[in-house]
Amino acid sequence: MYERILVAVDGSDISLRALHEAVQLCKALHSRLRIVTVVEAVRMTGSAEYVDFNEVRKAVIHYGVEALEKAKQLAKDDGIEAETRLIEITKINERVTEMISKEADDWPADLIVIGTHGRRGFNSLLMGSVAEGVMRIASKPVLMVRQQKKNA
Repeated sequence: MYERILVAVDGSDISLRALHEAVQLCKALHSRLRIVTVVEAVRMTGSAEYVDFNEVRKAVIHYGVEALEKAKQLAKDDGIEAETRLIEITKINERVTEMISKEADDWPADLIVIGTHGRRGFNSLLMGSVAEGVMRIASKPVLMVRQQKKNA
């Protein structure tokens, strides 16, 4: 059914929850797992002499690599060998949602797993949602994993 599962992580708790769900699916279905993260360095226009963009880029990539390594180790600890891929946005018109969807097509994945905070209404409009954006444009099925509600 789902032989190749792609999960997007960013180091957040909700993305690690999505990873856990992807790992459980891989175990049940004997699927391959690819863990991806998309990074983009801060883009500024105008003169910003005090900002070393190369250092910013290095820091962002370092954070992405750390997120992938942690996710890969968590998957391994749960019995799944995963491959990882860091995707760097290099063009001004590229978006995280498009890069995740493109990676799912190129690999090719049978399923995309992604975490969502489950915001609705004005908060969703204001904050936007990578998960919702992926769901809207992906040619593959998308499993959106919601954040667990805290006990009252």
